[in-house]
Amino acid sequence: MMLLPPTDLLVPESGPPPDTIAELKALNKELKILNAHRFVRVHNSVARLIGFNFLRGLAFGLGTVLGASVLLSLVVWSLSQIEFLPIIGEWAAEIARQMQVSK
Repeated sequence: MMLLPPTDLLVPESGPPPDTIAELKALNKELKILNAHRFVRVHNSVARLIGFNFLRGLAFGLGTVLGASVLLSLVVWSLSQIEFLPIIGEWAAEIARQMQVSK
């Protein structure tokens, strides 16, 4: 048994309306612009996608390590400046001395 499409969805013999043709041309133009975008070009190739994500991971790891190092050194330095808490001040001063010795 063969199914036929509903008759109200059939294109008339004269062709599609002119506004539909203009919309299709505009859609085609937008698709060309999207396909030329860098994001789509990177994701079209598996090798480029793997390389891009590898470099992204390296940058993220390096930024995390450098950021944590700066933040931790600032915390230790600020704690070494505290003299009214003897335990924390001595502990932080010892860490600061160890950092100076290792240089």
